[in-house]
Amino acid sequence: MIVALFPNKQKNQSRSIAKGIQESLINRNVHVVVEDEDAAEFNTPPLSSIDPKTIDFLISLGGDGTILRLVHSHEELTAPILGINLGSLGFMADIPATEIYQGLQDLLEGAYSIQNRVMMEGETAQGERSFAVNDIVVHRASNPALVDLAIHVDGDYLNTFSADGIIIATPSGSTAYSLAAGGPILTPELEALVITPISPHTISNRPIVLMPSKDIQIQYLSEQEPVEVSFDGYVNFKMSRGDVLQIKRSPRSFRLVSLHRHSYFSTLRTKLGWAGKLRA
Repeated sequence: MIVALFPNKQKNQSRSIAKGIQESLINRNVHVVVEDEDAAEFNTPPLSSIDPKTIDFLISLGGDGTILRLVHSHEELTAPILGINLGSLGFMADIPATEIYQGLQDLLEGAYSIQNRVMMEGETAQGERSFAVNDIVVHRASNPALVDLAIHVDGDYLNTFSADGIIIATPSGSTAYSLAAGGPILTPELEALVITPISPHTISNRPIVLMPSKDIQIQYLSEQEPVEVSFDGYVNFKMSRGDVLQIKRSPRSFRLVSLHRHSYFSTLRTKLGWAGKLRA
């Protein structure tokens, strides 16, 4: 088995924990690699020295942001990701630091399933493009007022939103910016996308859930400064008046390890601070 480790580079704690995981895995005859710039520190072969297709698992240590950085930095890696949460809020990185070694044991013993989650990709007429695990956001950027964004679905006009922006989210991203903007929670196994307006001018504007097979077109209509398009917060470019952003399902999927010991709904209750109690 080959495992690639990805600690959060901004947290010393993450790097020290990664070294403990490395030692534990090597003691179980697992081959460990790290990113090239970390190879000397970890005294292990660099990621570039092996065929990406031979890697069995990726282990991310940090939070959901660390997972997103990993996916956007290494498009060549398609192995499923095990997320260890070293922060406060993590829905994809749901293994707490207190359960790291039990989690590794579960992984090596096969006590897990692999979730193949929906991803998106977007492209402008100018050829600027990227993919997203969580969300694609069109935001008013430096404009001091609301902007007008026209939405078409499979060429059929949906609405023009006067708002701070629009979020197109996957089920993975439904618990991120979309949730903060009033969008619904989509469970990870759903085949769906959700369009959520950001602070819309009209109170009747509400999120709408679509099948991921739909093609979504967002056109910027306002005669103001360019708006900003962001893919998971990692890839950004501008759209000027009249520009159209095409969004569709990506042929790729986001592969996440789900340990049997963890429940998605338990993670929701914990991370969202739900205080409801089961009553007899």
